[in-house]
Amino acid sequence: MADHHNPKKTPEDWLASVAAADKKQGRFKVFLGYAPGVGKTFSMLSEGVRRKNRGEDVVIGIVETHGRSGTTEVAAALESVPRREMDYKGTLFSEMDIDAILARKPQIALIDELAHTNVEGSRNAKRYEDVFELLNANIDVLTTVNIQHIESLTPRVQSLTGVTVRETVPDWVLDRADEIVISDLTPEALATRMRRGDIYPAERVERALSNFFRRGNLIALREMALQRVTKAVDRTLNDYVKRKQLGAHWTVAEKVAVCISANPSARDLIARGARLAEAIDAELFVLHVESDRVLSPAEARGLEANIQFAQNLGAQIVHLKGSSVAAATAAFVTEHRITQAIFGCSALKGMKKYLYFFAIQKFMSQAPHVDLHIVTQEIH
Repeated sequence: MADHHNPKKTPEDWLASVAAADKKQGRFKVFLGYAPGVGKTFSMLSEGVRRKNRGEDVVIGIVETHGRSGTTEVAAALESVPRREMDYKGTLFSEMDIDAILARKPQIALIDELAHTNVEGSRNAKRYEDVFELLNANIDVLTTVNIQHIESLTPRVQSLTGVTVRETVPDWVLDRADEIVISDLTPEALATRMRRGDIYPAERVERALSNFFRRGNLIALREMALQRVTKAVDRTLNDYVKRKQLGAHWTVAEKVAVCISANPSARDLIARGARLAEAIDAELFVLHVESDRVLSPAEARGLEANIQFAQNLGAQIVHLKGSSVAAATAAFVTEHRITQAIFGCSALKGMKKYLYFFAIQKFMSQAPHVDLHIVTQEIH
């Protein structure tokens, strides 16, 4: 009897084929770097070659080798879709031909420089818009981008390096990536690569090393890239935890939550939470639990002032509903995998003091994974 099973297929191959059967949109993988020359394009091309050798249909949509011999050599091992020549004000520009890629219908397209702005007259203004067309056509896309081109980080990068960043990618584009891989290299190794002439021609090396490629700049840019990847990993983990209904202790990034009331002393809690969040590079949440009790006009103004103060410090404001502050807060910090929670404690006496500590005990029993900070406050 003939054996219909392919003995060379690994369990991973079988899983991939099952996933491909249900796949309705291409997978989006981003190779993120902190500076030119760290190896983003080379890493993308190397994965393309590996996947081609596994029998997948891979094409280069567009790759910029910048004359680097190693990159050029790897790119030569893959099929390239011819570029489209476009005339703009008497000058010819060579752009990616999205129509040709869609007509070719590969499984995987390699597209360099995600932040690129297409020449006027192209179907889409930005290359990332081309990428989403390919993804919608069920084509996997591997792409590259440097940290300085992420829109929310551009002002920081420009202030740090003094270099104007003209092309950007909105943050939501990276948020839609199925996978983000950092192409990492120490600043010292990058400088060595620079001096060897692997990145820029010899006449540009010293100028680059004394400007954008100063060691301090590279350290800061690398830190930004690592932080961005950490957030992406935590988001992926968050989706996995929710899907698998795992415990709240599954976390990567720190998250700080401050529980506030209408009391003016809540500002001290918010400020403390902001300092803690900054110190440990954490997201900051400010929570207010709304009960059935109607606030007086003075209390409503106080609460609004506290919320405005929190927003000024960059906190995410969350309004919760529930008769029990402890239960509502515990449910939120568990679902969102908060790592640090801050509560205030006034100099209470008698039954109020008993009820306060009872509520704290209830919170701790329902959210045991959280580091709890109780801050003594003066009564206003």
